Amino acid sequence: MKQYKYPNITDWKSLCERPLQNQENLSEQVKSVFNEVKIKGDKALKLFTEKFDGVFLNDFKVSETEIEEAKKLVSDELKSAIETASENIRKFHISQQEEKKIVETTEGVFCWRESRAIENIGIYIPGGTAPLFSTVLMLGIPANIAGCKNITLCSPPDENGKINPAILFAADLVGIKNIFKVGGSQAIAALSFGTETITKVDKIFGPGNQYVTFAKQLALNYNVAIDIPAGPSEVLVIADESSIPSFVASDLLSQAEHGTDSQVILLSDSETIINEINVEIDRQLKELPRNEIAEIALQNSKSILLNSIDEAIEFSNFYAPEHLILSIENAENFTGKITNAGSVFLGNYSPESAGDYASGTNHTLPTNGFAKNYSGVSLDSFVKKITFQNITKNGIKNIGKTIELMAEAEELIAHKNAVSVRLKYLENEN
Repeated sequence: MKQYKYPNITDWKSLCERPLQNQENLSEQVKSVFNEVKIKGDKALKLFTEKFDGVFLNDFKVSETEIEEAKKLVSDELKSAIETASENIRKFHISQQEEKKIVETTEGVFCWRESRAIENIGIYIPGGTAPLFSTVLMLGIPANIAGCKNITLCSPPDENGKINPAILFAADLVGIKNIFKVGGSQAIAALSFGTETITKVDKIFGPGNQYVTFAKQLALNYNVAIDIPAGPSEVLVIADESSIPSFVASDLLSQAEHGTDSQVILLSDSETIINEINVEIDRQLKELPRNEIAEIALQNSKSILLNSIDEAIEFSNFYAPEHLILSIENAENFTGKITNAGSVFLGNYSPESAGDYASGTNHTLPTNGFAKNYSGVSLDSFVKKITFQNITKNGIKNIGKTIELMAEAEELIAHKNAVSVRLKYLENEN
């Protein structure tokens, strides 16, 4: 990692820049895929699956037989781990349900809000070198709690035309039935437009490479919502002299191994701690199976020596990390100062990987600085909030004059009349 000491605040912007992604021909390629899928449907999906995934498929839908066979390939130990994680995720997301609260804003004027599930949900799960079966839980569980009627899952097939068994086990566990062996931007296109076999959805969730990320943004043009702008994974760790260097190094490497475009940031008020952590990074890196990926990611990463932990918190808020770890003394005392972060992990014994898998919080989080204006995925991501009002005769009498005056001032006389006719009716009634 590149090291910086006591940077001026004027340098923070450049220090917070994320790795640049290669956008060459990206836009044209994804738009071309979208156009083909929109026009040719399943035929286009077959061609793109053969081109990008190296396998020809006649049928994209995963059958019940395939699911049962896949479940046999998952060890009992992993099944138990997935089930434990599922229980914790369910508990945390059920706690986010809201009760209806009716507020009488003026005597006789009653207002409230109710949640309604988004009916058609699309979930994208990457395959490849890191099949994210944990994301099936993170998205499928709150979708079920919300009451989404139709949940469609797409994931790319391997060279044998199969989806990773753990992904299928997790999908079956949370009750997802419509699973398709389609990946990449073509899967996002299929969810956006619908094809002969894949139903159009109202909102798309899930991570992916730069093609999938761009495709999700393109889907917004076709009346399809997305969860959050999500790019390469990132973590920022603030460490003081109470931190344990081996712990911090493992947290930094856990994000660096995600991909070569990931970024990790270390902040500290102690140069000694930074040096000890860097030694641990070098030692642990050699032992990782994905060390080549992590090593490239570390080239995009930084360790920064600052004057104090308060300054480190200020820098972190400016960076707005996807994951923030406070490996500092009395970490709980600093939570009120955190304004921009996707998810926060407090103390030496709260690794980021706990949130990735099993603590219960959702791991689908805003990256690339979007934590400044986006929240991570929650139960709210799968519902719409509809407001209601019920105004009694007495209520329209009490609030009517206010509405009339405001409507007339805006020169919207029909708006005023909608109240006036009611007030006149009530006067005549008496």
